[in-house]
Amino acid sequence: MNAKFHELEAEIVADAGQPKAVTIATNMAGRGTDIKLGEGVTELGGLKIIGTERHESRRIDNQLRGRAGRQGDPGESRFYISLEDDLMRLFGSDRYKKIFDTLPDGEQIEHKMLSNAIEGAQKKIEGNNFGIRKNLLEFDRVNNEQRERIYEERRRVLDGENMRDTIFSMMNDVIERYVNAAIGDDQRPEDWDLRELNNLIIPIIPIKKVKIKDNELDGMTKDSLMQLVKERAVKFYEEKETEFQDEDQIREAERVILLKVTDMNWMNHIDDMDKLREGIGLQAYGQRNPVDEYHLIGLDMFNNMIDNIYEDTIKALMHLQVEQKVEREEVAKASGTNKDDTAVNTPKKRAGKKVQPNDPCPCGSGKKYKHCCGRPGTV
Repeated sequence: MNAKFHELEAEIVADAGQPKAVTIATNMAGRGTDIKLGEGVTELGGLKIIGTERHESRRIDNQLRGRAGRQGDPGESRFYISLEDDLMRLFGSDRYKKIFDTLPDGEQIEHKMLSNAIEGAQKKIEGNNFGIRKNLLEFDRVNNEQRERIYEERRRVLDGENMRDTIFSMMNDVIERYVNAAIGDDQRPEDWDLRELNNLIIPIIPIKKVKIKDNELDGMTKDSLMQLVKERAVKFYEEKETEFQDEDQIREAERVILLKVTDMNWMNHIDDMDKLREGIGLQAYGQRNPVDEYHLIGLDMFNNMIDNIYEDTIKALMHLQVEQKVEREEVAKASGTNKDDTAVNTPKKRAGKKVQPNDPCPCGSGKKYKHCCGRPGTV
């Protein structure tokens, strides 16, 4: 039995206490099933539990032992393990193997030192597993903190809030970040790399190139430069807003674009965090706490994602094109569907009387029309 057919296996395990019954099962099969001893089994010593190996967890071993001697019934349990089993090979000391290698092959070994070694190996594994579970909980806590921040912003968008102030805040953040990246802490205007600044800003916010004349350098600071770029960006966006006939249209466009950009970047971030979790255990080899490293690296990744959301949103809105609708009357005239245009839609009237098939042919041949010019195929 391998714990796949629970109800059927439970019935089989329930009869394991009958005379001469031998039940072979995994340590998971039939768990929780009450085994009642059959007639005469008590006098024979009760249920015998034989384990072919020791589990990594002492709890599982104790559950198997507990199947014998339930409710005061007699019983016995015995476990067998090889020195080459994973439990001993990975966590046991080589000195045990050297000690018992001198004994003949196949001989049963019973020694308190060996039992203690097995229990010590189990404790090590349980400690490692506990540490792994604890780390996973801490990893999930970091992810939940990030998730709550993102979902809070998404909720504002989905609730239909006016995001105009948020958009302007994002725009200011993008400008400040790239001004700092282009000119750094250098406060000398003549040393500023304005070409680099334009290369960074203009693809996102298509404003006029930033140029400073020699006579304007005096008194110019990085803060005043930032203010100059922000004012141009605000003016550009306000002009973009006037392209919409209704203000609600641009507000809805802001919400839609912000939501799509956020979702796309968030999904990519989740994948990156999963990859980080898979490799973060290696930090332990460098004497660094994996949880602390996961939190710090994850925070940097999250901040980078926020920067990408800001940049992608501003870029999309700044390059948004409004489709101009053609007047309905002009479309109707070009397609010939204007019902008021009688010159286009009035059907042509026949000048003379319609010639019937049996009438004399108008050509004067004396034949009926259907046998003359009215024959099929006659032009």
